Amino acid sequence: MLNDELKGQLRGYLQHLRHNIILVASLDEGDKSREMKEFLNEISELSDKVSYQEGGTDSRRPSFLIRAADSDVQVCFAGIPMGHEFTSLVLALLQVGGHPPKVEAEQIAQIKALKGEFHFETYFSLSCHNCPDVVQALNTLSVLNPNIHHTAIDGALFQDEVNERDVRSVPQVFLNGERFSTGRMELPEILAKIDTEGAAKASEKLNDEAPFDTLVIGSGPAGCAAAIYTARKGVRTGLLAERFGGQVMDTAGIENFISVPETEGPALAKNLEQHVRSYDVRVITAQRAARLIPAEKEGGLHEIVLESGAHLKARTVIVATGARWRQLNVPGEEEYRTRGVAYCPHCDGPFFKGRPVAVAGGGNSGVEAAIDLAGIVSHVTLLQYDPVLTADEVLQNKVRSLPNVDIVVNARTTEIRGDGRKMTGLSWQDVKDGSDHSIDVDGIFVQIGLLPNTDWLKGGIEMSRIGEIGIDERCRTSIPGVFAAGDATTVPYKQIIVAMGEGAKAALSAFDHIIRVPAAS
Repeated sequence: MLNDELKGQLRGYLQHLRHNIILVASLDEGDKSREMKEFLNEISELSDKVSYQEGGTDSRRPSFLIRAADSDVQVCFAGIPMGHEFTSLVLALLQVGGHPPKVEAEQIAQIKALKGEFHFETYFSLSCHNCPDVVQALNTLSVLNPNIHHTAIDGALFQDEVNERDVRSVPQVFLNGERFSTGRMELPEILAKIDTEGAAKASEKLNDEAPFDTLVIGSGPAGCAAAIYTARKGVRTGLLAERFGGQVMDTAGIENFISVPETEGPALAKNLEQHVRSYDVRVITAQRAARLIPAEKEGGLHEIVLESGAHLKARTVIVATGARWRQLNVPGEEEYRTRGVAYCPHCDGPFFKGRPVAVAGGGNSGVEAAIDLAGIVSHVTLLQYDPVLTADEVLQNKVRSLPNVDIVVNARTTEIRGDGRKMTGLSWQDVKDGSDHSIDVDGIFVQIGLLPNTDWLKGGIEMSRIGEIGIDERCRTSIPGVFAAGDATTVPYKQIIVAMGEGAKAALSAFDHIIRVPAAS
């Protein structure tokens, strides 16, 4: 199962093992078990510190434990972690084998101090680019604390279980049998959710932070560029990083990032984080801005109040909070979110294999989603509000060539229908003649654009009618000393490369403000 290139890479990684590890397989007579046996044998042959044995007792088959030979440290995979999860496998092998995880010392202490029993189960899809972050974070927790256990489950391999638990979106995490979270989460967010006392202490410590020269809010392309540019100027820089990469993390393929012919969103997000952390930037994670209190006089300190209650101060602020998926805002959408209503075809598409689905949106995102889903599901109904599709011509030609895709224009979705447990269909209205229609589908993928993440600023800063922050050619807002960049602003063309340029521009403008406006006493 492992080609020569992957074997070579894995052999190199396994040289970092400090202790012996055992791959313990729970198998049955099926084809997937035979594949897993071959897979685990290939891994064990790459290092004399890795051994393989059968006879595991896990009820999920096929599955395997990565277990330390001399301790109770272990990680469990139900399924073969290839695709996007191959990195999760490599990290689990290394961490169980004694290689220290890349986690801050404070967080390690917090994890080891957690009391109680935590049994996590994560359902993932091999095509999901958000799943590895959750799987890797929970694996790390289980390696550092013997009271924490984690099993990563390939949903495509355990369909009966997926149906029983009504899992229609990944990554989906259960804690002690109860639904814990859906969607991408990083280690600090998970810790904050299970250790409220520790999170409260961390928030209190933020109140003691010295004022920043520049505080960047947001860690997408615009925010990361801004933080790098201000740090290079030698000023004290802070970055409020809820989710490195922002919407980039939900982008599967990127083919127009100049000088990089092709990459994926998660890979770019990882590079952004590494670049930021290579500079002297105070990165603050698992926190979200709730309110801006502008400085009382020119040159004074602006104050950012966080949702946790903590406060941060800075001479200049750069808002780069990006945008989020726009919702349909129709009855049933919220009720059936993750139970039929989805926003990421790459992550959740495999859970609708062989079933009929709809896609809302006829722009590039919607048409790309329909094309991707057509190869997985039984049928796609593409609903477009406008009288024509607005996607690029090459995409339109492709989607029209697919036999299992129907395109309906002048269609306004009016309701998501379900049976109380899951979505079963939707209703739509013809905006031209007013006639009402309904179709039976198991899911809908909403791809109708973005909304700026600026609700927390309303009433304090000038915005457009849809909530975009108004900026001038230097990224200045209506508040002196407060700048903004990227998809949260009125700048046209919401593109990664544009956001990065705007972030750099905002940083240079903030630095210019710092050196020209004396600090208030």
